[in-house]
Amino acid sequence: MKKKLFDKFAELFGNNEGARFYFSPGRVNLIGEHTDYNGGHVFPCALTLGTYGAARRRDDRLMHFYSMNLDRIGVVEASLDDLTNKDAYDWANYPLGVVWAFAEKGYKLDSGFDMVIWGNIPNGSGLSSSASLEVLTGVILTDLFGIDSLSMTDLALIGQYSENNFNGCNCGIMDQFAVAMGKKDNAIFLDTSTLNYEYAPIQLEDAKIIITNSKVKHSLVDSAYNDRRQECTDALAALKTGLDIQTLGDLSPEEFEANKGLIKDPVQLKRAKHAVYENQRTIDAVAALKAGDITKFGQLMNQSHISLRDDYEVSCEEIDILVDLAWEISGVIGSRITGGGFGGCTVSIVKNDAVDTFIDSIGKAYKEKVGHEAEFYTVDIGDGASRLD
Repeated sequence: MKKKLFDKFAELFGNNEGARFYFSPGRVNLIGEHTDYNGGHVFPCALTLGTYGAARRRDDRLMHFYSMNLDRIGVVEASLDDLTNKDAYDWANYPLGVVWAFAEKGYKLDSGFDMVIWGNIPNGSGLSSSASLEVLTGVILTDLFGIDSLSMTDLALIGQYSENNFNGCNCGIMDQFAVAMGKKDNAIFLDTSTLNYEYAPIQLEDAKIIITNSKVKHSLVDSAYNDRRQECTDALAALKTGLDIQTLGDLSPEEFEANKGLIKDPVQLKRAKHAVYENQRTIDAVAALKAGDITKFGQLMNQSHISLRDDYEVSCEEIDILVDLAWEISGVIGSRITGGGFGGCTVSIVKNDAVDTFIDSIGKAYKEKVGHEAEFYTVDIGDGASRLD
């Protein structure tokens, strides 16, 4: 991979002397969906799929961005003197947004840089290609420009800040945090209200994590993602008229049931119910994992999907077909939608002796029902973003 990137770098920018090599993972969330902007818990892990980058400082104020996945766009050129989001920049608005966020936080760059990337995260799949690219850019900037006062948590927060304020998707912290803080063979049990976290080993003796891509693309900026966030904000405001709470994640299911009458809007009520119950499911799932009860973990994954489908309404027909097909297969411990929703992927825990059946039978049935093929990735849990050489 390094040779491929460095050859392209030399082709585009004359040579590759002094260029450095980086990697930033994608992520999958095992449970705890749409809780991260509601002050709840999440349980993501970094993947060995991700985004590779080669980068080098320049001695002028220009920045050049090139994606080997999007050759048709060519080299995108921007200047440190005009850090604004432009349609013409296309995908490069993500790394440019991080440069902008660095400046906003007081870290103005004194020169530009050249950057070539290649990734194997399917675009629009809900595996956080945008967060992977944002954290990759943060790691590159701190390394190339010798900024040693920013921690990996800081880089996650800067990535979230840029996506919220430069690219217009009001995402929570989970994606960037998982990408920045990933640890091989561990998921991250993160309290998004405090950023307190612990690593929990994922030791699946006789099972695999399989991600199934519906090949239905979502764009969260254009979708109902920001609407869901607003509905939760409004539900929280209604609850605050009678309760002293800061986030929906502050409530147990019992407290929610006792006070849900404060929410008059039926849609807001469903959204808040999901946020509260999903937070509790995540806490219970990590406890089950620690106790070695992978069956209970799977049951909670299934309940999570039902809530995301019915109360939060972020699933879609193709995803529901994938999950329903998975639930019918003996040896599937749990299966649910993962990511922001409206397409993208499911995540399933499948016993080793059922993996072939899972891929074959779902692959055939999905194509018959939907008319196009799904993609399957048997994934490993990897480390967070870093410089590689």
